[in-house]
Amino acid sequence: MRLQGSLVAIVTPMHDDGSLDHDALRQLLDFHLQQKTDGIVIVGTTGESPTVSVEEHLGLIEFTVKHINGRIPVIAGTGANSTSEAIELTQAAKQLGADAALLVAPYYNKPTQEGLYQHYRKVAEQVAIPQILYNVPGRTGVDIHNDTTLRLAEVDNIIGIKDATGSIERGTDLIIRAPKDFSVLSGDDASAMPLMLLGGKGVISVTANVAPKLMHEMCQAALSGQVSQATLINQKLFGLHQSLFVEANPIPVKWVLNQMKLIKAGIRLPLVPLSTQHHPRLLGAMRQAEIQI
Repeated sequence: MRLQGSLVAIVTPMHDDGSLDHDALRQLLDFHLQQKTDGIVIVGTTGESPTVSVEEHLGLIEFTVKHINGRIPVIAGTGANSTSEAIELTQAAKQLGADAALLVAPYYNKPTQEGLYQHYRKVAEQVAIPQILYNVPGRTGVDIHNDTTLRLAEVDNIIGIKDATGSIERGTDLIIRAPKDFSVLSGDDASAMPLMLLGGKGVISVTANVAPKLMHEMCQAALSGQVSQATLINQKLFGLHQSLFVEANPIPVKWVLNQMKLIKAGIRLPLVPLSTQHHPRLLGAMRQAEIQI
């Protein structure tokens, strides 16, 4: 299985009381299909996976798989800091029909590189579904080193990595040394375009929540070597790449989607709505990306 292009790390819409809003999720999925998003990542970090229950988590995967109905790939977030729990979530995602699983590095308990290798290999051996590593050391407190990633790339159903380090040097090293069928995907919108120009396959994107068509077009231009076109589009998006992280993701992106009238303002504690001091910056970034409200 090959994943490439703009894969949206989709938000989980919620009512003002924090309950899940499935009607809004259906509308968001239709919005992404219309705007040519290349794939959906459901219940990842942007989808507030830490604060949805296991029942809700699996329900969101099932709902998304059924509604998308094979039109574009659906990647389910199934990572955990317990290997047995990651296996259970990944097995459930497979049974529910997800096309692939995205597994964040085990957080808080800070395994060694050998522990990370054995964790991911165990999940891959136990569940026959394409799996994507997810390295985001700024959140997890643990870094999957490139050498560990390359060991894991030899496992048949580990098909790629979401590299959210933002390091072009590290990403380029992976692209050069990894097997040709191993996909290096950016997990950092601001550095996604240059990584694709250097051989990356796409981006798992926060920005794509609010500017899906432009993100798709930027990715297509970068992947086909149209440097000038990719640069021009990326310049429109760059304000969003930066300002969507003025507070912890997904606080800013949910605020923008609410301004676009695509979702209600619901978000779950301990996350709270965007501070008013950041509203002007986000509105400016939206204008730069030609987002209408």
